[in-house]
Amino acid sequence: MVRGFALCGILLVNIQPIANLGRVVVRHPAAAEGAEGAWMGLFVEQRFFPIFSLLFGIGFSLLLSSVTDRAARPRLLLLRRLAVLLGAGLVHHVLLWEGDILAVYAVVGLLVLLPSTWLPRWAVAGLAPVLLAVPLIVGGGSFALVPGLFLLGSALTRYGVIDRIERSTWVPAVLGLALAAGAVPALWWQSGDPGDPGSARAFALAGLLLAGVYICALLVLLRTPLRPVLQAVFAPLGRMALTNYLTATVLVLAVNHILSGPPQSWSLTTVVLIAAAILAVQWLWSTLWLRRYRQGPLEWLWRWATWARRPPLRRTL
Repeated sequence: MVRGFALCGILLVNIQPIANLGRVVVRHPAAAEGAEGAWMGLFVEQRFFPIFSLLFGIGFSLLLSSVTDRAARPRLLLLRRLAVLLGAGLVHHVLLWEGDILAVYAVVGLLVLLPSTWLPRWAVAGLAPVLLAVPLIVGGGSFALVPGLFLLGSALTRYGVIDRIERSTWVPAVLGLALAAGAVPALWWQSGDPGDPGSARAFALAGLLLAGVYICALLVLLRTPLRPVLQAVFAPLGRMALTNYLTATVLVLAVNHILSGPPQSWSLTTVVLIAAAILAVQWLWSTLWLRRYRQGPLEWLWRWATWARRPPLRRTL
């Protein structure tokens, strides 16, 4: 569900860059034209990719844990999985959109996540905040946070936090309030002079804190009667995240051929409507597909390449 939620935000941010073939830059709230640009810059842009990055580290460690007893060389399996992801990301980058993130995830996974599996969990937990703090100090930008987020997700899994994450309402509520309190001055800092050398650090810090707020808010809502609704909306999208991420590029490019005017001139209302239409199509497609099949089509191919043998796809009735 969290992955599906993050996928929605990522699509909303990526629509204009995809339609403009990657030439739309991230807007600074102080320099954005009108309230729409400021709203996107403060609460949407670069606020969902940290969630996706954290989940990638979690998923990697969960997979390692599950295959350790089933594969003679589990790290070779993970190496193959990352290599296939790298290939898919490069194809996506070259043929469709230069803003692809899959290749970046694969490279960071090969350089950071895979070697970290030989480290004790306390070392991974210690490295994670260091790799998160360094980009914030030196102004490396939001994407420089990916290695730290990967390791943070891995550490949370290896310490059993992910297994216990849904057992409490107060922990995510209190943590979310603390992160929100930190996000307020970070957003104020970000909304200052766009020429400030520290604006990149402010943007990255605000994005990291708001991503944490969004996760905590969702975890709290999952403890309420809204859980079935959230599950119905976000789970199908999240279970087919790879398929939906890649097909979204194709759908956005198709929409761009239909609409008139350059993508950078689209209003926020237009962007939201495009995102809503694409997500509605993907939700329907994902829901119907998962009734008959265990995984999305690209997820299934990825699993096949990872294990080097064909896994079952159709559900047994």
